[in-house]
Formats: sequence, structure tokens, C-alpha cells
Amino acid sequence: MAMTIRNAWRSIVRLNPISSRSRAFSTIDEEERRQLVNRLLYRSKQRGFLELDLVLGKWTQENIHQLDDKHLESLIQVLDLENPDLWKWLTGQAEVPESITANPVFACIQKQISGNLENHAAVETRAKPGQPWVRGWDDFKKTGPNNAFLGNQ
Repeated sequence: MAMTIRNAWRSIVRLNPISSRSRAFSTIDEEERRQLVNRLLYRSKQRGFLELDLVLGKWTQENIHQLDDKHLESLIQVLDLENPDLWKWLTGQAEVPESITANPVFACIQKQISGNLENHAAVETRAKPGQPWVRGWDDFKKTGPNNAFLGNQ
């Protein structure tokens, strides 16, 4: 009996440990694989974090059809990461853990982002490595009466 996509998706992404996921990929038929690819595309484009939606969505759309089962598993691992951490790791604002650095999909996306930054963003507009990019309008912590801090800091 063929697995339903809901069962395939659960067994591949959520319930099985990583070692058994690769077996599950080989057991799904072409239609279930197409549905899985569509779900991964959706997850990469609809994360709720605009920058990641754009970066991951574009990369996934351009590359997902060339990914083998091992790389699909790596993509799932990347998509399972938390948005703020993933963004900081991809853009060099925080040091990447060793377990994430070993992921080939993460490495490829990070390389593309680094190349884009080098080609399209002046060095003086970027934060130093390991430092956050986003700064508030009141970073200098303006003070008001009685030396009280004003602003959102």
C-alpha cells in the first residue's frame, strides 16, 4: 500500500531519526516526491522572516530539482533551524556551530550570500564579522532630562 503524503512527510521530516530518513526517501513514489519538493519550496519561501524568505526561497527554487536524497535531507535540516540563528550564521553575524558547518546545503547557501555581499555591498556598509547588522535609530542612547535614556533601547 502506497504511503499518503501526510505519512511520508511525517516519516521523512518529523518523526524518524536522521539515519532512517534516507530509507524513507527511497520508498516514496514520484508523486509523493513532487509533493515533498513543493512543501520544501513553500517552507523555504514562507518562513515569516523576509530576508530568509527571499534568500532561502530563491536558492531552493533554483537548486531543489538537482538535489539528491542526501542533499534533500540536508535542506530539511537547514529549514528546521530557527530563523534568527540561521540568518546570523548565513550572514556572518555569529559563529556557525560545527554541526551546521558540515551541512553541504548550508555551506552552499552561505557561499552564495557571501558572494552577493562581496559583489553588491560596500565594505563600509556592512557590520564587522561577529557583529549584528541592524542598529536602531537611537544607538547613541540620547539622553533627556535628568540623564534618562530616550528611545527604544
